Amino acid sequence: MSYKIAVLPGDGIGPEVTTEAQKALTTVAERFGHDLQFTEALAGGAALDAIGTALADETLALCQSSDAILFGAVGGPKWDNAQTDVRPEQALFRLRKGLNLFANLRPAKAYPMLLDKSPLRPEVVRGSDIMFVRELTGGLYFGQPKKRWETPEGRRAVDTEDYSEHEIARVVRVACELARKRRKMVTSVDKFNALISSRLWRQVATEVAAEYPDIAMSHMLADTFSAQLIVRPTQFDVVVTTNMFGDIFTDESAVLAGSMGLLPSASLSGLPTGRTLGFYEPIHGSAPDIAGKGIANPIAAILSAAMLLRYSLGLEAEARTIESAVMSVLEEGYRTADITSGDTRPISTSEMGSLVTSKIRSNKG
Repeated sequence: MSYKIAVLPGDGIGPEVTTEAQKALTTVAERFGHDLQFTEALAGGAALDAIGTALADETLALCQSSDAILFGAVGGPKWDNAQTDVRPEQALFRLRKGLNLFANLRPAKAYPMLLDKSPLRPEVVRGSDIMFVRELTGGLYFGQPKKRWETPEGRRAVDTEDYSEHEIARVVRVACELARKRRKMVTSVDKFNALISSRLWRQVATEVAAEYPDIAMSHMLADTFSAQLIVRPTQFDVVVTTNMFGDIFTDESAVLAGSMGLLPSASLSGLPTGRTLGFYEPIHGSAPDIAGKGIANPIAAILSAAMLLRYSLGLEAEARTIESAVMSVLEEGYRTADITSGDTRPISTSEMGSLVTSKIRSNKG
């Protein structure tokens, strides 16, 4: 079967890690007999430099007509200018709105062979396996009014936390559907004691949970959750929360794995049932300080490609093949610079990618 995949490498280390993820997809397609058609386009700072906008209308149309989007990263100091509102990150915001990508899935787990990479004690992180579901198109990042202005007393700025019942319900349903294939637990994180929007969030989450009698729903305040994520992460299965809280907590969860270079993500436009338009990217950002050095960890991008197969193409066996290949390479002791230790020689971005593709070809199952 033929599938169309838009590839937006972006900025910084984005092109380097995306190349390795595309190699993994091509290899698994060859093994299983699929036809993946890749079309590359500019986004972020690269697009700003070339055409003056972070995302061209034609690129958005390409993504809308594709089965899935493989994304690298955007941004960097080259485009940091407090005097302008034109930013590389606008590509992400436009894609999220233009593709209706309302649910961001970010798995965070502790790998048995990398427990020493976490700053937390091994006995704390061992067995941690959390699926974060972050609401992606509402909340503080998109609410109106949003502005900055001058007053006689000085500068002021305002952002608005804004959620509708519909926005909350659909992302909570995604969390419940995911929990059905995991440990059947959902933790909804809010700020119920201080925010009116969080009171609506908790009410709607409770109502949606009633549609899933097989799922255990619990609620936790954001400040409590931020501590519990570090103190006892194994208590959590699926966590669903708002746009801003999700942004913060998923970065915090990188301590479980030991490196952001290991954490993939998927942004979906529908329920995670196998054939929904999705946008797939590593969460580590553009890391401009190491761009072009060949030392970036491509595993997060490669695991994002596995999520692409699972959630947008409905190819579960193929997704598991990539994930198994990554585990095999790590179990054999290969490490990029961010996860190496002692006298172990770190391998390059392309070397890690090639090792994974070799395992995809050779591993059974």
